[in-house]
Amino acid sequence: MINSLEETARELRRRIIEYSHKTKTPHLGSCLSCIDILTTLYFDIAKVNPADPQDPNRDRVILSKGHAAPALFQVLAFKGFFPYEDLINSDHANGGLFGEHPPTPDHLPGIEAATGSLGHGLPMGVGMAMANRISGRNSRVFAVLGDGECNEGSIWEAAMFAGGQKLDNLVVIVDFNKWQATDRSPEVLALDPLKDKWAAFGWSTYEVDGHDVSALVNLLRNVPDGYGKPIAIVAHTVKGKGVDFMEDDNNWHYRTPNADELSAAMTQLGFDK
Repeated sequence: MINSLEETARELRRRIIEYSHKTKTPHLGSCLSCIDILTTLYFDIAKVNPADPQDPNRDRVILSKGHAAPALFQVLAFKGFFPYEDLINSDHANGGLFGEHPPTPDHLPGIEAATGSLGHGLPMGVGMAMANRISGRNSRVFAVLGDGECNEGSIWEAAMFAGGQKLDNLVVIVDFNKWQATDRSPEVLALDPLKDKWAAFGWSTYEVDGHDVSALVNLLRNVPDGYGKPIAIVAHTVKGKGVDFMEDDNNWHYRTPNADELSAAMTQLGFDK
């Protein structure tokens, strides 16, 4: 199973980079830092069914860092929520469904929330988790946040509410790649110690290598963890992971690969053209 997940993540990296090259969609570094997390959630952990995307008992995965939408689109297509051809052939330049951020859920199956504005995904996830509890459903809500997104006050308002209500059906995974749009995340605002901050808000907290699929699986298969608290996982990642000339280079927050860079990336990923 772990090898299969790793191979899926490698294939999704290929598709993400090809898509960025073809459609000139940016935020490539952010997509590559969270793809192992999304792969683990959608292909091992979360109860989601492409044949019944509106199942009221489904788990919900919210990509709160909405600028990594190209990664989510690729995952959903690979999972079977919609044809891959619809994605790769989309008219991105003229306002198609597959833009730089997720559309509203009624426009695309598998999308749980339109998250173009940072800080909104977790508050929506808290509401969904509370609704699950009220309705007596055992479903979970997973919210994938960016580290720079944790600058937003709405994140911590939601965190206080979830901690106060002991929403143990809610899991936050912070894609902690140490970068945001213009600088190192801990240097823009004082994020560190991030794990301790979540703990102070009443959350059960963990740290993990966000590119270690085996570690992610082992951790996520054991939530809720029995402590009766919402769960925050600080996943240490590398922006641009998988291609050495993109790794930890914040220029790839906005850049898209040219033909030569695409070819070099495919070679590194083992997809020689």
